[in-house]
Amino acid sequence: MSQSTYNKLWTDAHKELDDLLSQELPPEPLPPERDRVVFFQRLTTLYVRYVRIFRQLEEAYEEIVHPQKRRLIRDVLNEVIGRVLELKNEMVEKEFSEYHYMDDVIQDLKLMPEDLEIPIPKYFSRERSKALQEQAAVLHSILVQKGIVEKPKSAAVPLMSQEEAIRIIQVSERARQGCLRTNIMKEIRRDAERQRKAADKGAGGVTVEQAAIQIQKVWKGYVQRKRTKQECEDEMIALGMSMKPSLAQLPPSVLLAEDKKAARRAKREEHEEDYQKALISIFNILRETEGPDMKETMKDQIRQWFIECHDATGSFPEYPKEEEGGSAAIFANKTPEQLMEEMAATELDEEQTKLKEKEQQKDKAKGKAKGEEQETEPGLKLGPSEFLNELQNNHKMFTEVWKKRDESYNFSQRHDAELIKEEKRKQLDAEIRLQVDELMRQELANWKIAVEGKKGKGKGKGKGKGKAGGKKKKASKSGKKKKKADRDLTAERSLESLYEELVVEGLLKPAQNVKLHDFIGDYSYLGTTLRQTDIEPMPSLSDVRQVITLCAVLPLGSQAIHEKAPLLKALLLVGPSGVGKKMLVHAICQETGANLFDLSPLNLVGKYPGKSGLQMMLHMVFKVARLLQPSVVWIGDAQKMFYKKIPKEDKALDPKRLKKDLPKILKTIKGEDRVLIVGTTNNPLNADLKLLCKFYTKIILIPRPDYASRFVMWKELIQRNGGVVTSALDLSSLAKISDGYTQGHLVQVAKEILTERRVQQLAKRPLTIREFVSPLSKIDPVFQNEEEALKTWYAKTPLGKKRVRAATGMDGEESAAAKGGKTDKKKGKK
Repeated sequence: MSQSTYNKLWTDAHKELDDLLSQELPPEPLPPERDRVVFFQRLTTLYVRYVRIFRQLEEAYEEIVHPQKRRLIRDVLNEVIGRVLELKNEMVEKEFSEYHYMDDVIQDLKLMPEDLEIPIPKYFSRERSKALQEQAAVLHSILVQKGIVEKPKSAAVPLMSQEEAIRIIQVSERARQGCLRTNIMKEIRRDAERQRKAADKGAGGVTVEQAAIQIQKVWKGYVQRKRTKQECEDEMIALGMSMKPSLAQLPPSVLLAEDKKAARRAKREEHEEDYQKALISIFNILRETEGPDMKETMKDQIRQWFIECHDATGSFPEYPKEEEGGSAAIFANKTPEQLMEEMAATELDEEQTKLKEKEQQKDKAKGKAKGEEQETEPGLKLGPSEFLNELQNNHKMFTEVWKKRDESYNFSQRHDAELIKEEKRKQLDAEIRLQVDELMRQELANWKIAVEGKKGKGKGKGKGKGKAGGKKKKASKSGKKKKKADRDLTAERSLESLYEELVVEGLLKPAQNVKLHDFIGDYSYLGTTLRQTDIEPMPSLSDVRQVITLCAVLPLGSQAIHEKAPLLKALLLVGPSGVGKKMLVHAICQETGANLFDLSPLNLVGKYPGKSGLQMMLHMVFKVARLLQPSVVWIGDAQKMFYKKIPKEDKALDPKRLKKDLPKILKTIKGEDRVLIVGTTNNPLNADLKLLCKFYTKIILIPRPDYASRFVMWKELIQRNGGVVTSALDLSSLAKISDGYTQGHLVQVAKEILTERRVQQLAKRPLTIREFVSPLSKIDPVFQNEEEALKTWYAKTPLGKKRVRAATGMDGEESAAAKGGKTDKKKGKK
């Protein structure tokens, strides 16, 4: 597609965004919604529409080559992603579930399930590709030097002596002759047997006509079967239940489009380089040509302000500080008297606001003590957003600058020099203003000395002494606290040495090369129907993939999103063995370019013993994780850290070693730290539920694959391992008989069947369902009672309890009322 097509895609996204912003930021705030169903319908509609905008902007950002447009698209894209995360968080809080089913909304908007797939922006990994490659090379070199990873063996064939070569040739030749004699003897025996049978039947038993009839029967049967098979295949193609063989391969148009995308990528990099050079050159030209005039104009304006203030008030004004904006505050269209009044009013306002805050805190404390209930209007309402205001500003910038801009002259889509000049004039203005402020402060001091005498000097010195004394007292009060808070156990060590030590100790590991799209699964088509009949459905693997993308990948991938999005510090993945929990951890690292730290109990055995050793280890891990963010800290067998009672076989591991110190470090993780703790467990029943849920604020239950996911998975696994899916293989039956088996089991069976020899035989002997039965029968599946035990356990988690209350008709208001009743009883007793 051409650049005009992607520009239109960008414009369409902003049209949709304009409509959404008018709904979300109305002139008057909307009243709370009392009907939970209506509110959730509105919420899911907003979510689906924002996801559509997200997909459009992501595609436009990847294909548009104009460097200035890409910067605006990038800002809007990050804010739309942030708004999607906020809406997802609202949906979790209002529906009390991590998984949501929106079949009715999709149907109303006439969308496909694929339109709700959350894409992972490619710039997450592309823009850091060089740094990631260098980091991977350093990691690999450390592993090779320490002997943790074996060096690749050279492909050179070792030399052999002449005697060994002759002996190998002799052995091979004798084997060849033996095989040849065996085949000759088989042919002789076969001919003898054939002659014997012919002699027993008699030579004249079959006439020529009978032989011809027999040949015709066989031939006609073969032709008819072939024709019937072809008719069946044509019928399936006409019904849309199978694909034409010609469409199985990529058509030339698709290959051409891929080549054009690659060329567009190269052009985008070229335009970006030109844009960066233009920023420097244009700024230097403006500094030389317009800088001196701007400097003189500012000086004249400030001097005029000095004179006006002196004429109006009888004294020279105080020069605004840098924190207040410097001389920029002077050029507001106000009189000197107004400016002096404002400066005095701001000080009073600050004092009043502090007093008001103290009074409010006191009132709240009194209200809690007396048991007063705040009178709020009942109903559901969307929470405040951190992204909507910036989103509205950037949308306004698109409307004013780019929407009606004539670009007929800019066919190659290079940067616009006039826009660069507008931006750089602001930067030059700020730079010159700092210089002018320093000069004019000195000039103002000279004017005061010349006109008012030395009164100002004495005051200045007295103030300075007072400030100096105040500073010393503050330093003496807070010095000890700062030392404790900022204590660095490895202050004298470099980041490279800490990194190398963690790699050698096995705490920092390379992530496996898997992507999130490798977690194969289909959409859940019965979710809404089951919930309408008060049955809680098990999520599909597609739902799991979506939740991991929203909770982990998108916040970790961008600093701008992570700082303002709902903060998630610890995530727990729960599910039977083989459902892909570890794979998801590695996929998160690969998609975001994150470092992988392993703090599993089994990995910590014998490392950094004692309390001081434990503190040093955690300090090193989280120091390196913050400095090299994004980072993922993985805790395998997460239930062991919160055991109710440690089993005998696990006592040697000391699984509760991190139980006290790790929650303390978790509290220190802030919005600017792109560090995520991910725990995995297949047996959470043995852990203390209260402590586990307190540490892991978000718990995701991963089920066995359902029928739709198994169908898609079998097809993908067979093709990845070199197989071909034909009509001889009934995928529907195969997906049915593999019910209860996990993704790991299916991968194991596919690799076992599709060996190199079997792949070579596929042309003559296609795959059948019988070949899969025997390997599946040797594996124990995940039984229904095991999955039900996990569902029962999840229902006891905080979110699970809320979901159970909502399903039984007791919503948040009723539960709050119940709590209020309990407190009233307690007060009555008192």
